[in-house]
Amino acid sequence: MTDSELQELLDRVREGGLEPSAAAARILAAMRAAPFVDLGFARVDTHREVRQGFPEVVLGLGKTPAQIAAIAEKIVSRGQTLLVTRAQPDAFDAVRARVPGAEYHPDARAITYAQGRVDAGHGTIAIVCAGTSDLPVAEEAAVTAVVMGNRIDRLYDVGVAGLHRLLAEHGRLQSARVVVVVAGMEGALPSVVAGLVKVPVIAVPTSVGYGVSFGGVAALLAMMNSCANGVAVVNIDNGFGAGCMASLINHLPFSSRESTAS
Repeated sequence: MTDSELQELLDRVREGGLEPSAAAARILAAMRAAPFVDLGFARVDTHREVRQGFPEVVLGLGKTPAQIAAIAEKIVSRGQTLLVTRAQPDAFDAVRARVPGAEYHPDARAITYAQGRVDAGHGTIAIVCAGTSDLPVAEEAAVTAVVMGNRIDRLYDVGVAGLHRLLAEHGRLQSARVVVVVAGMEGALPSVVAGLVKVPVIAVPTSVGYGVSFGGVAALLAMMNSCANGVAVVNIDNGFGAGCMASLINHLPFSSRESTAS
């Protein structure tokens, strides 16, 4: 039982729509429920939403379509929101057969099925992408942030090779509560963005680039050595991790300084 479900239950008791004994029985049943479902090849963590505020997310890499579909069905059957990352179209076909309302996001390579009540983030998450080649990672971050209850603003193809494209969107950058910056090649964009805003910047290096980029290692090292303040770095191509971290920040209560500024 999630925090929102428990609150809803207590509200019904307060309003007289549910007997306290019935509410207690439901709470006890939820507490006794197994914290995971053992499918043999996977143990689906059904209590992660209680612990962390969002259900278990399924990584599609290395799993067969049938395995992904079986895990997805268990998550959805518990009334939880589904997010599968790095999923191919054949995996979506298998999931849709068991979860008819599921959606596929081809650019992000993600499968989603939203249900239940998700707490909304307080501000806007800006997703900044250096080039079109970085789009799959940026979209993974965007889809992740959206399904976790956030409002996002996409600023794509604004890499440092044409800095005027980024500067033209300065106002949109400044209105964000947190910024996710996705870039490959030399990975300079997060440093530039961090020098323009007063909010956290989550840098995502991508594996886009020529030989000496070493599959994104060059961008990763550049971002970790950023001279700008407020830059945190996730792993190479980890759009999901960036979207998740941005969501956590965006769900924090506004400070008095932020409230005054808004």
